[in-house]
Amino acid sequence: MNDLSQFDPNGCGNPNNNVFGLPFTEDEARLVIQPVPWEVTVSFGSGTARSAEQIMKASLQVDLFDPDVPDGWKQGFYMRETDRKILMKSDYLRKEAELYIDYISNGEIVGQNQFMCKSLREINEGSLFLNSWVHQQTKGLLEKGKLVALLGGDHSTPLGFYKAIAETHGEFGILQIDAHCDLRESYEDFNYSHASIMFNTLREVPLMTKLVQVGIRDYSEGEFNYIQEHSDRIKTYFDRDIRIRQYEGETWKSICDEIIQQLPPKVHISFDIDGLDPKLCPNTGTPVQGGFETEQVYYLFNKIRQSGKQIISFDLNEVSTSENGWDANVGARVLFKMCNMLVAANPQ
Repeated sequence: MNDLSQFDPNGCGNPNNNVFGLPFTEDEARLVIQPVPWEVTVSFGSGTARSAEQIMKASLQVDLFDPDVPDGWKQGFYMRETDRKILMKSDYLRKEAELYIDYISNGEIVGQNQFMCKSLREINEGSLFLNSWVHQQTKGLLEKGKLVALLGGDHSTPLGFYKAIAETHGEFGILQIDAHCDLRESYEDFNYSHASIMFNTLREVPLMTKLVQVGIRDYSEGEFNYIQEHSDRIKTYFDRDIRIRQYEGETWKSICDEIIQQLPPKVHISFDIDGLDPKLCPNTGTPVQGGFETEQVYYLFNKIRQSGKQIISFDLNEVSTSENGWDANVGARVLFKMCNMLVAANPQ
């Protein structure tokens, strides 16, 4: 157990310490955050690959008192350093992807261009590499008995993590907070696109038995039909439907109770920051009007914990960088809340 007798939780964050200014090493920390600096397939805004660095800096401004879990931080949170080789690979393949997206957006035929064929192959192979790397990193932490969180990057990043969770915990479900379904078989020809993470999870992680999506408000007809065709494994609460129910008198509590009933005993939370109102993180990759306030989402998380279901892990994705650091400021606070929630949901 780390000696905290000389640490002042009410003082300013010490940049010589780790995330949130906490004085824990990886070995001492109960919860380890794995950054994944990857945004190869983003289709609109960029900047998520470098979000962990801005979030780390912003985290020093986060007060350590959480009224829901006052002493959660004492169990130890630690964020690993960003892997520069993964970041460099993302940067290289992102340039390839930008050229490819521009080429197909002009109606050009990929098969008639050898360079574009090569680029597409390299991008899809790079995504396979990333999935394997994430699996290796997170599986290693889980085997050490750590609570594990993943910090993206774009929303394609956690697939390897989901496979590691299945190997460790067996059957589990995912609660997805998001503006998008992410149920496309592929997007812009990229097999492991940020727009395909949940499709790939359903296909490649059979022990992920139930996907419950909340806040969805931007989706294709194909995705809508896919949800109807796979209603045994997917339940989607569209933003529009939630609002109509509230306009007609239902409470957020009653809707949360219904959401929780859809979840299996073990729950992973996948939080795409664009599930929030875009005023909170305006530089996220694909912002959509509408969305939640943070307290609405925290309320749902707390109700899950109180229900007796076990929150086993989480990922936080699509927080982007910005000149004034506003997105990272919000992202750091969401990250802190989720870290507290995870340790509270897994009492020692």
